[in-house]
Amino acid sequence: MSADETELRELRASVREFLEAKSPEEAVRKLMESEPRFDPAVWAQAADQLRLPGLVIPEDYGGDGFGLVELGVVMEEMGRALLCAPFFATVVLAAQALLASGDSQACACHLPGIAAGRTTATLAVAEDSGSWDPALISARAVPDGDGGWKLSGRKCFVIDGTTADLILVVARTVAGPSLFAVDRSATGVAAEAMETLDATRAMARLTFDAVPTTLVGANGAGGRIMAKVLDIATVALAAEQAGGARKCLEMSADYARTRHQFGRAIGSFQAVKHKCADMLVQVELAEASSREAALLAAEDASDFPVAAAVAHACCSRAYMFNAMENIQVHGGIGFTWEHPAHLYFRRAKSSQLLFGGPAIYHERLLDRLGV
Repeated sequence: MSADETELRELRASVREFLEAKSPEEAVRKLMESEPRFDPAVWAQAADQLRLPGLVIPEDYGGDGFGLVELGVVMEEMGRALLCAPFFATVVLAAQALLASGDSQACACHLPGIAAGRTTATLAVAEDSGSWDPALISARAVPDGDGGWKLSGRKCFVIDGTTADLILVVARTVAGPSLFAVDRSATGVAAEAMETLDATRAMARLTFDAVPTTLVGANGAGGRIMAKVLDIATVALAAEQAGGARKCLEMSADYARTRHQFGRAIGSFQAVKHKCADMLVQVELAEASSREAALLAAEDASDFPVAAAVAHACCSRAYMFNAMENIQVHGGIGFTWEHPAHLYFRRAKSSQLLFGGPAIYHERLLDRLGV
């Protein structure tokens, strides 16, 4: 299923109206200091009023069956609002991992709850190094002798890892990297919140000590599953980054129009004009790359993986550039931690590093190009 332009505009307007009411700066700052790092009532409203958790989940599993184009619209708006919610971990990472696994039994078990907003989930891949490369994983799963598995190891930088009901873990078996499903309440699971630069995106360190777990998909298929998930997740992240970059531009332009120095608006000075113009160029590039990648995904185009890697690199750079320039345009007040410009700077930096950082995603682009 795909939406036409009118439906996309209506979706954007609905999501923006909802987020303006539920995720203003005051709410974001409050949630940054709370545990859990999101408001369960707002999450329930997002499910009941807008059906956001089920947006890209197939209708067979209780969702609405939309694709990356519609997801991109939602992610852009969430990026503008810095929404503190388990949407990215649950809908983008965990749900897409289940779908990529091709395991119909696991999908039927978990996706209806995710689509309805009853179940939150996450995907645990990175370890101490922060790498999302399945080949570098040391966590292991071994057969328990009764047809099940036991999982041991540690995962770091797990988004919403302290609150997710379902944890999908990539662990090594004799056959290679594989995907496993773990209930957060299972014996042997320990979760510890991590202090990171960006408090708007909750991260956790998880430890698994012979935890009973269920194999999802084929044994040894973790590398293939992760390749699919990363293509989708980087496009969704790119859309979020594009939304944040545009918000930084809007903040700078508004300030340049209203802040006066030497008897005139600072936006009339050439240096400030050039900063805002450069920010606009970065926003346009970011939106173009992320939206093009989403369209290629909808068309099931063969060059979608390349477009996904390009969008990730382009939008990471654009968001960081605009977040830094936003601080510069605001001058002295922009350098205070209390100013909202720093919330966007922190999110821009954490997003840039989320899947391994610039060196890794440039390597991923070269790999997708076959270089």
